[in-house]
Amino acid sequence: MSQSLSSAAGPQASRPPNAAGPSTKAQEAAVQNSGTEIRDAIRSEALAMGFDAVGFAEARLAEEARDNLGEFVARGYHGDMGWLADTAARRGDPQVLWPEARTVLVLGVNYGGEGDPLAAAGDPECGEISVYARGRDYHDTIKKRLKALARWIAGRWPGELKVFVDTAPVMEKPLAQMAGIGWQGKHTNLVSREFGSWLFLGEIYLSLALPADAPESDHCGACQRCVDICPTAAFDGPYRLDARRCVSYLTIEHKGPIPQELRPLLGNRIFGCDDCLAVCPWNKFARATAEPDFLPRDGLSAPRLAELAALDDAGFRAMFAGTAVKRIGRNRFLRNVLTAIGNAPEPTPELVAAARSCLDDESPLVRDAAEWALGRLSAAGMPAAEAALP
Repeated sequence: MSQSLSSAAGPQASRPPNAAGPSTKAQEAAVQNSGTEIRDAIRSEALAMGFDAVGFAEARLAEEARDNLGEFVARGYHGDMGWLADTAARRGDPQVLWPEARTVLVLGVNYGGEGDPLAAAGDPECGEISVYARGRDYHDTIKKRLKALARWIAGRWPGELKVFVDTAPVMEKPLAQMAGIGWQGKHTNLVSREFGSWLFLGEIYLSLALPADAPESDHCGACQRCVDICPTAAFDGPYRLDARRCVSYLTIEHKGPIPQELRPLLGNRIFGCDDCLAVCPWNKFARATAEPDFLPRDGLSAPRLAELAALDDAGFRAMFAGTAVKRIGRNRFLRNVLTAIGNAPEPTPELVAAARSCLDDESPLVRDAAEWALGRLSAAGMPAAEAALP
């Protein structure tokens, strides 16, 4: 998502850009000081508006970031996400996306939850939804806040700007590292020394050239807990993720049946996965979010699988209205729920009945998952499951 705004002409616009004579060191210092003052004013306003992390970077990306993206696509690690390949040129260079860009304002909002997500894995008869998706869809909240900040900037300084959330072809994490907000850990996600693994990101591209913040360096050291904990062994090595094996990809981005060899590894994860984020030692500095929109809704921290399997389209939309879960649709969601039912370590008659009720579903995707789940429950010693199998 992007939005363009033209800034109102402020005091600095009264003189044409080249009206002055030859530049002097004093003039250059004045311009630099002016840019620093603008940057500091924007930072203060952003923090006052509720952003938790604010950084400025030059509108460019290192060659390494483009090379990493190219290798990721060349290896096919993007799977069904064809848009990653289609937008690689714009994604790899902010000035290809928008030639007028001179500065990238990177903004982060903390969404950390209470306690350790891994310690609260919960009842296997319940599904696990990633922490970020238990509250209001962050796109809506951050987009509104980004637009408000953009209007504030546009009303004070000359130039144009564009607002982006993560649906646009923007390499957010490398830009966030350049802006000093955090670094890309070995799990390829952003890590912050202040907020651990729990930051939503958004960007405002500015045609105004402002001084950049110091980039953040990598502080992972020899640790690779995030790589080792992955339930599906999705990492080809540190900093190298094969999305086709990632639980978040399989339960959210992947549109077809989940590969059968990977289904048992998903456990009861029905939307996303927090394992590699939650295990990071830098989370000792994390804090619970103060943003009401990101607090978990009632019923989304540990929803019962049997009840979820009974949702029709209207029920699914009602339950997940305004959340990130809604965007995958009822059929893909029930595919995930039935996979979790098939992975139940101690299946109950309630779970068998839930899977059996989906055998005649209109969706082939749901029927396939229901049959697989019943096969697993039958193998676990549930006669009712075996009797229900086609």
